Amino acid sequence: MAKPKGTGKFVCIEGVDGCGKTTQARLLVRNLRHRGFDAVYTTEPSLGTVGKLIRSFVLAREERVSVALEALLFAADRVDHVKTEVESLLKQDKIVVCDRYVYSSLAYQGAAGLDTDWIDCINRFALKPDVALLLDVPPEVVVSRLKTKKSVMENMTNLRKVRDLYVRLAEQQRMVLLNGNKSIKEVADSILLHVLKKLET
Repeated sequence: MAKPKGTGKFVCIEGVDGCGKTTQARLLVRNLRHRGFDAVYTTEPSLGTVGKLIRSFVLAREERVSVALEALLFAADRVDHVKTEVESLLKQDKIVVCDRYVYSSLAYQGAAGLDTDWIDCINRFALKPDVALLLDVPPEVVVSRLKTKKSVMENMTNLRKVRDLYVRLAEQQRMVLLNGNKSIKEVADSILLHVLKKLET
């Protein structure tokens, strides 16, 4: 889906659980606001009806639901999220910083065995971001950061597969890979640099 001309910018920050993406997404919003930009934070799963269903029915379970069902629910939430929140913010010339997006579906459900072409197909209505950044952190580092198990998708074997798929997306130039295994400030500075370059074009 093409973004309407004359609107704001859509920025996505991605990575495996524990890579620091939520911290960095919020820092990016704050850093952009300090520079006079009207930036807004949002996240997926969204806070909408489908997003709440995902949090309670998918992420909170001890056993994983059907991976195809996961992918379909995330795709449905994405359509709802974009239509009810993201597009309206962009039309107000805001910079929307999204914590996770379609790349998470490709990485997580792809790592579970789903055909990534099919995942792309069910997400064909997803809005294309202006900037998609991948915070790359070794799975071993991520696991050490995760003090408690947050979801059924977090284990070393799965995280390695997820990370490999994320890196593949970066190699396909669908995302920009950044070293997330640095200090919070160093990562934040790198993210801000990439986003500011895009805002200048």
